Amino acid sequence: MAFENLQEKLGKVFSRLRGRGRLSEGDIRSAMREVKLALLDADVNVKVVNDFVRTVSDKALGAEVHQSLNPAQQVIKIVNDELTAMMGGRNERINMASHGPTVVMMVGLQGAGKTTNGAKLAGYFKQTLHKRPLLAACDIYRPAAIKQLQVVGEQIGVPVFEMGQTDPVTVAREALLYANRNGNDMVFLDTAGRLHVDEALMDELRRIKAEVHPNEILLVVDAMTGQDAVTAASAFNEALDIDGVLLSKHDSDARGGAALSVKAVTGKPIKFVGTGEKLDVNCIEPFHPDRAASRILGMGDMLSFIEKAQRSFDEKKAAELEEKLRRNKFDLDDYLEQLQQLKGMGSLESLAGMVPGVSAKQLAGARIDEKLITRTEAIIRSMTAKERRNPSLLNFSRKKRIAAGSGTRLEDINRVLKQFEATQMMTKKMAGGKPFKNFGGPQAKNSKGFRYPFR
Repeated sequence: MAFENLQEKLGKVFSRLRGRGRLSEGDIRSAMREVKLALLDADVNVKVVNDFVRTVSDKALGAEVHQSLNPAQQVIKIVNDELTAMMGGRNERINMASHGPTVVMMVGLQGAGKTTNGAKLAGYFKQTLHKRPLLAACDIYRPAAIKQLQVVGEQIGVPVFEMGQTDPVTVAREALLYANRNGNDMVFLDTAGRLHVDEALMDELRRIKAEVHPNEILLVVDAMTGQDAVTAASAFNEALDIDGVLLSKHDSDARGGAALSVKAVTGKPIKFVGTGEKLDVNCIEPFHPDRAASRILGMGDMLSFIEKAQRSFDEKKAAELEEKLRRNKFDLDDYLEQLQQLKGMGSLESLAGMVPGVSAKQLAGARIDEKLITRTEAIIRSMTAKERRNPSLLNFSRKKRIAAGSGTRLEDINRVLKQFEATQMMTKKMAGGKPFKNFGGPQAKNSKGFRYPFR
């Protein structure tokens, strides 16, 4: 999980501060030395670390303590505010065109994940903002680069424009003309990368920029490379004046040095982070500095958790499920549907850091077992509609028939039924035997009025 090591070390520092009650100047300076070591160990840029520690120390020593905060809480608040500022302060959005297609030029080193994350980003805008994106194959050098773009484009349902080995500048220009003719309101240019930043690469990217005048130049960097990612960001920014950064493999970067350094070193914000390997809308997220700071300090990130759930759970189906729960009609079909939607939210480990008080280490390696869900689906689909609505009908002979039809064993059938009964009992407790007065209340409803199936 991103920031896992830093979160653990800072947690120990602040735990000791909380235990002291009143803090002396020596306590604060000692804590800041430990914070500095933790940040350096997280591979944060040295200058950034020194500036951060100096600022926090000055503010902590000169701060007037909030009436509602004790001294330790005050220090934590200052650290939270400065971490947020270090990473940019607020979420920065893609620059959108006022008229005509928005052109997003994806740039970066070879292997950073431009093609995959560019496709994820196109899928994100298609699903969340109902855009009509187009992917353009401007990488004519890497073997099978065009084919890869076509494959990922097909998987997310986004068309791909390609002209074979034609000059990339021409491809970019023609892609924009094609988008204008065919009603595509976003164009993602998948440009070539190199193993090292070289002048030939930069010259080609400059020519593409001069030809199509992109609204956004988005640099994709691999978070796992730490300060090398920051070095690459500085080089690309100097050559192209990039607009923002997309950090790929963010969930695999336990240290988090790149995320904490990029904005401070380059002046350009991280706009998105790529997580996971799947081409799924939940595998790319807008980067929110305040939420990242909250996660680093172990305070969770419920807003991101809710947004991830909103993208996974269908609003109409959630309303239908709420009505069933009101009438205590939750059946095996509903149970299977919830398992499938939960699977779409990703690994339990990636979700753990979003929940306050839950350590990712507690769920390290834990994942939704897709094979188990597949078996569960086979079992439920082997039942009659009447049996799915009323599992109490399932006697020994019916279970034998279902096991034979689903290619499973009797104990598998019993396991599914026990899990279903436990879920059913939970829904009854939620209802309290009465209509759901609080169902979808403040805890489960966002500003748009979306109601979630579980609180």
